[in-house]
Amino acid sequence: MKSIDILQHDTPVALNSIAEQVLDCARRHGASGADVNVSRGLGLDVGVRLGEVETLEQQRDRNLDVTVYVGQRKGSASTADFSADAIDSVVSRACGFARHGSEDPCAGLADAELMAKEIGDLSLYHPWAIDVDSAIDTALACESAGREADQRISNSNGASVASYAGESVYANSHGFSHTSVGTRHSVACSLVAGEGGEMQREHWYTTARAAEDMQDVEAVGREAAHRTVARLSPRSIDTGHYPVLFSPSMARGVIQSFVSAISGGALYRRASFLMDSLGEQVFPDFLDIAENPFIPRALSSAAVDSEGVARSARKLIDGGVLTGWVLSSYSARKLGLETTGNAGGVCNLSVTGNEQDFQQLLATMGRGLYVTEMMGSGGNPVTGDYSRGASGFWVEGGEIVHAVEGVSVAGNLADMFRNLVAVGRDTCPTANLLNGSMLVEEMTVASGG
Repeated sequence: MKSIDILQHDTPVALNSIAEQVLDCARRHGASGADVNVSRGLGLDVGVRLGEVETLEQQRDRNLDVTVYVGQRKGSASTADFSADAIDSVVSRACGFARHGSEDPCAGLADAELMAKEIGDLSLYHPWAIDVDSAIDTALACESAGREADQRISNSNGASVASYAGESVYANSHGFSHTSVGTRHSVACSLVAGEGGEMQREHWYTTARAAEDMQDVEAVGREAAHRTVARLSPRSIDTGHYPVLFSPSMARGVIQSFVSAISGGALYRRASFLMDSLGEQVFPDFLDIAENPFIPRALSSAAVDSEGVARSARKLIDGGVLTGWVLSSYSARKLGLETTGNAGGVCNLSVTGNEQDFQQLLATMGRGLYVTEMMGSGGNPVTGDYSRGASGFWVEGGEIVHAVEGVSVAGNLADMFRNLVAVGRDTCPTANLLNGSMLVEEMTVASGG
């Protein structure tokens, strides 16, 4: 395998033809409607540890998922076999499941008139010209840079290089069909600092659609080392009420809790603390949260959702006000509304407003907890109550003074949203959620010791 390029190096498979076979077969088996997603992929994953190759995997995936509707009864089945007999078998199983299922007045394909008409190129396919030997060399260089960055690095959990290329076709009995191809590449490093009982682990990674958009591999190793040694000599803190600054990766979890709370499944089950908040002030008036599925080369860009509905760029939060839900066609019907083109989730959410750089955020906080890692399940989706184990750094006088571990942070998500003070400019451009750090005015921080 010279490079991860599915269009040149995989055995040719006419995915569109297979999708058509599935839909024809569904009609023959009596389905009133059907959709199918058929995909294939090539992957390479190399792992090294302490200068030696530890894992080497080359993967070749294929999958076919079909959903059929018999009236308003739904059935689904899947297979990795694309032969004619396997297609007939998987469709037969799906139809059998549907006939034994319960009637659901909201079941069915998305409305035909909502199918995407024009689909532009989002530049999502960038194969990496990397073979096994080059991948091993890259992983070794990453780990070596990390191990040599600081004398306190005492061990390694390894470094890895991964590359994946995939192609998929979604088609349904409305006559809609869409082919997408995409790539995803990553480099990661995990290191250990200290000895005996004074040991800390941390990691860093970079990921992108195109290899040239990733961070320099040696910089990834050095950043992993910096983050690892920074965690040495953690100290306890007093239980109390303090400002809390969430790092970008931890803030991402908070935003994901917000998205879950405004998503159709939680809304029609009446299991969301934000279910009656449309048009209400949810965040401070400086904050916007926008979805833009059309960013070229972004990790979660997609012109259509998983039902073939055209996606759209829009604001979910405008000046702190909740302006829209996140709905599929099914959840929209349950709510008596229209789909927002979000079957399969949101794409490329950006959080903006009152941005500050990291040092400004520390200065604004003054004294409090900077959270870089969290444990536990997080918030209660019905009440918004939030409590998680955490570790990070204590801040005094706007400066980081020592590491902290074994604490918990607690509050209520609705209060956390309203009491947001500022967001950071430290956005990770290769993340699905484009957010920086988030500073919350006050939360309960409890020490475990």
